[in-house]
This record gives sequence, structure tokens and C-alpha cells, in this order.
Amino acid sequence: MEQSSNGGVVDDSRSSATRSSQAYEELRSLLLSGSIEPDTRLTEADLTRMFSVSRSTMRAVLARLTQEGYVTSEVNRGVRTRNFTPDEARDILEAREMLESALAGFAAERATDEEIAALRATLEEMADARARDDQAAYSQGNRRFHQQIKTAAHQHTLARAYDVLLYPLVMRQYRNLSARHPRTGSYEEHQAILLSIVTRNPDAATAAMRHHVATARHALVLK
Repeated sequence: MEQSSNGGVVDDSRSSATRSSQAYEELRSLLLSGSIEPDTRLTEADLTRMFSVSRSTMRAVLARLTQEGYVTSEVNRGVRTRNFTPDEARDILEAREMLESALAGFAAERATDEEIAALRATLEEMADARARDDQAAYSQGNRRFHQQIKTAAHQHTLARAYDVLLYPLVMRQYRNLSARHPRTGSYEEHQAILLSIVTRNPDAATAAMRHHVATARHALVLK
């Protein structure tokens, strides 16, 4: 039986590995959500209470997130959320541009009819969200659209490389809070990507995705 830091008993019907995996996924999602500001200190005591795990489990989770670059760990500063320099941000976003444009090209060649139908459905939901000025729903649809293209590419090596990029953290740190969201032209760029995939044109899909990602990068506040 394992005890959490707040004195409660952690359900031992789950294995230690399962508890660690679940806490990792939940904390990783929290970091990617952008709800925690860059360079915020993360304490074991707070996190163990939040996720109802032991300190040893949370230490393992933080060690993994540190290794993967989601957080930093320094003597006398503790564990903190990442704070990217402009040069680091550019490197990550340029890598995203290359990887995602390649994935779009493969999707144009390899997407199934079912995957194309799912992309169409997502784009329709994004159009509806834009018409209602529902920024949260549009952003959710946008993320799903990009994930669907990654899946439709059926290129697992590129997909793994894409998954470890920390670009969502960079986008949230450097987003222009005064700019309109969704960005003007964003929906039309998604339409161009989908049309290229529907018409099975990998060169056009690659170019359309590269233009879309590059335009999003240029809209950030990167000096």
C-alpha cells in the first residue's frame, strides 16, 4: 500500500508503473495546455497532492519530463517549466515546418478514404467554430486536424520525431496576445492543405503545409 504526500492512501490496485504513466500523461498534458507560465517552479509537494501519487513516483515523472525537455532541473532553482530563448524557439519551429510539411506530403499519397473523411469533418467543425467566434473550439479543431494528417501520413519515424518537438510550448510562450484568433487566413490555409490531400498531390500538400506553418511562425512575437 502506497501513501501520497497528503496522507491519503493511493489505490494499490494499479501498479507503480501505471500510476507513474498516468501522472506523466496528465502532467505532460497540463504543460502542453499552456496553463502554467514559463519558468514556473514545480514542487513535488504540490504535484503529489494534485495527482495523488507518492513523492517517489512524482520524482520519476519529473525526471522523465526533464529528460524529454518539457521542464528544466537546476541546483538551487528546482524543477521549472521551460522558458525558450528566441533562438531555441526558432530552431524548434523550423524543425516543425520541415517535419509537418513532409507528413502532409505523405498523407496526400497514403491517406485512406476514411481518414480524408475525418479531415473533412474536422474542417467543417472549424468553419462552424469560426462562424460562432468560438476560439477554443477552433483551436481544438486545429490541433485535431494536424494530428489527423500525421496519422494519415502512415510514416511512423517522422511521426515520432514530430511528437517529441516542443513546439506547442513555444507557440504558447511567444503567441501574440493582442492578435486576432484564429489568425486571418488560417482557415483558408487548412482548406488548401485538405484540397491537396484530396487530389492526391503530395507536392502541393507539402507546399501548402509549409506555407501554413511558416505563416503561423511569423505571427509569433519572436525578436
